[in-house]
Amino acid sequence: MSALRGRIIKYPDNVNTDDIIPARYLSSMDMDMVAGHAFEDYDPGFMEKIRERDIIVAGKNFGCGSSREHAVIVLKKVGIKAIIAESFARIFFRNSINQGLLVLQLDGSSEPFEDGDGVRIDLGRAVVENETKSTIHRLKPFPQFLMPILNEGGLVPYLKKRRSWEFR
Repeated sequence: MSALRGRIIKYPDNVNTDDIIPARYLSSMDMDMVAGHAFEDYDPGFMEKIRERDIIVAGKNFGCGSSREHAVIVLKKVGIKAIIAESFARIFFRNSINQGLLVLQLDGSSEPFEDGDGVRIDLGRAVVENETKSTIHRLKPFPQFLMPILNEGGLVPYLKKRRSWEFR
């Protein structure tokens, strides 16, 4: 994974896991059904937007609230490729890595973007380019020791390839 492109869905600070997936759907094990209710109460137009956009840009504290991993699973199921935020709730960040969802930090992340802007993320250069506005923004360094987990699609696929449980 070195670069990706997409259009953004922009959210403010403090989007919590209940905003991402309402708790009333979490008794189901059918994650395809559960994913169909992503952002249902918080952003009723989300499922229409996601058909043409796949990168979330948000402010501070994205993924706060409960530590449910379902929020990350749902975002992957609907096709979110990456989330760029000024900061993440700690457990949401770790759940994202474990599920193979790219999460990137950018100071003042929501300011230079508008809902629907096209962006290109270049992990090699650690930048995100707003292609709509022709601006480039430097990402906070992503921990390189986590890249192999993301490249394998998450922690479980990563560990399955290392049956000897050898970590580097």
